[in-house]
Amino acid sequence: QVQLVESGGGLVQAGGSLRLSCAASGRTFSSYAMGWFRQAPGKERDLVAAISRSYGVTFYADSVKGRFTISRDNAKNTVYLQMNSLKPEDTAVYSCAAAETRRTVVVPKSPDGYDYWGQGTQVTVSS
Repeated sequence: QVQLVESGGGLVQAGGSLRLSCAASGRTFSSYAMGWFRQAPGKERDLVAAISRSYGVTFYADSVKGRFTISRDNAKNTVYLQMNSLKPEDTAVYSCAAAETRRTVVVPKSPDGYDYWGQGTQVTVSS
């Protein structure tokens, strides 16, 4: 089992930046593909970005391409989400998730593909 703890959320003005971190503890971090999801009030949970367990294969939602960057540091058991040029529509609770997989380059895109979840961190972008 793995425990995930997010940090780095907060209030920022439109056009600003935030960097989210997700620290993992428990089993071997490098065994997991990692994803960042977000959920706004009254909306479904959507995948924002994901990264494979090895080789740095990434996926981004169209709405964040060119603005957000996902990365991971397996030595620190941490995955990051750098968010630039933030917009009010980026306001949501952001959660990281871990998908245990033997496949080194897989990037699950559905919430059902993830096994463990963090509690989430609020990101609010003011206009």
